Amino acid sequence: MTEHPRVRRARAVKVEPIGIDLPTEPIRFENRREAGQKLAAALQHLKNARPIVLALPRGGVPVGAEVASGLNAPLEIILVRKIRAPGQPELGLGAVVDGPSPELVLNEEIMDSVRPDPIHIASEKARQLLEIEKRRWLYRTGRAAQNVTGRTVIVVDDGIATGGTVRAVLLAMRRAKAARVVLAVPVAPREVVASLAGEADEIVVLSQPKDFGAVGLYYRDFAQVSDQEVIEILRKAAATERSVEIPLTSRFLRGR
Repeated sequence: MTEHPRVRRARAVKVEPIGIDLPTEPIRFENRREAGQKLAAALQHLKNARPIVLALPRGGVPVGAEVASGLNAPLEIILVRKIRAPGQPELGLGAVVDGPSPELVLNEEIMDSVRPDPIHIASEKARQLLEIEKRRWLYRTGRAAQNVTGRTVIVVDDGIATGGTVRAVLLAMRRAKAARVVLAVPVAPREVVASLAGEADEIVVLSQPKDFGAVGLYYRDFAQVSDQEVIEILRKAAATERSVEIPLTSRFLRGR
């Protein structure tokens, strides 16, 4: 029988297993920093595993910085870009995840519905890889990186709406042969968390509102994070910790 990952829900620093009968009152965070501090408290059981924190820019980086600090763990970014549907740029067919051999993760259901031309997929992948390369040089400024193979990785963002992007990252971490893959976010819809359960070994979520809306609704301060803020956060983290290189194989993955 397949063992499903543990999914955790926390109020402040208390972590409880998710159950159907748990209340779904939303938590509202002051800002991303506070959300990261509360998330770090809920992740203390992983501290001795010497994890690597992988944050999704830009909004996930301030959250990830607090998690990394609270766990005495290295902080790194994981760059991922949406593969857009032809004529429907807001509709994601999947995503491409950065690495020496980038991973293209496609949503099987949407692919079957839209049936895009393979030429469009190849073109869109190339376009997004160019953007990833620009951001890699901007954020990492030539810093060297480590390998996540055999390590516990904690994927962090400031929240999840649909789960498409983070699903691609989780699948890519599997291909990178991380020993343990943990997803940690302050807020996400309950149904999306359930849909991601098979992609991670553990999921830690502080709040799962019943009527979700949008991620920004659960922050009093949800100002856009600038590139300069990301660069500065990573610069400070790199002063004491080396970055993380994510070795990925050049393969197409099909996600649900």
